[in-house]
Amino acid sequence: MSRILIIEDEESIAELEKDYLELSGFEVDIETDGLAGLERALKEDYDLYILDLMLPGVDGYEICRQIREGRDVPVLMVSARKDDIDKIRGLGLGADDYITKPFSPSELVARVKAHLARYERLVASGAPKNDVIEIRGLRIDKTARRVWVNGEERQFTAKEFDLLTFLAEHPDRVFRKDELFREIWNMESYGDIATVTVHIKKIREKIEFDTSKPQYIETIWGVGYRFKM
Repeated sequence: MSRILIIEDEESIAELEKDYLELSGFEVDIETDGLAGLERALKEDYDLYILDLMLPGVDGYEICRQIREGRDVPVLMVSARKDDIDKIRGLGLGADDYITKPFSPSELVARVKAHLARYERLVASGAPKNDVIEIRGLRIDKTARRVWVNGEERQFTAKEFDLLTFLAEHPDRVFRKDELFREIWNMESYGDIATVTVHIKKIREKIEFDTSKPQYIETIWGVGYRFKM
């Protein structure tokens, strides 16, 4: 049975949507607060999300953005806003559909079924998924070459990204600076290992909460660096 999370602050609308979806065989949960909805969306596994845009605490745009960073399941946005700019923004954040209020519950059910069927076909076809590394709030998408720290995207140069990814792929192993230079820059260091030090410093500034007490990349004095699991 597919699980659906409705995040909607108008309880009468949410309950009506839930009734129709449950009659169609879905398991449905409701959250009426944006912050609580976001927390539940990221904590529990659902097959589809239905998000209102205007919510107390956190709006539907932000919820959609954070869901999309970690989940690849259908997201449907519903709103009384009819302007194209709102639709464009919602779809641009990764929503699969945008339904304008008022709408009939049967239309919602039909769209839910269509999106779930489409998603199941994609999964069954073996469509490739992005190669992602996730460690304690750090998310490295190797396919898209993007990095997030606690849900906030950070910008990296090509070499910074390569160095961070290499270390994260080899946790709890100590690498000398010359080894890292050879691996990332594909050449012998010839005394140029200070490049590695500079790049480690820049990476720490982007991913560490406190660079003086790094939780990801630690210095092993006299040897090199190690990525901590």
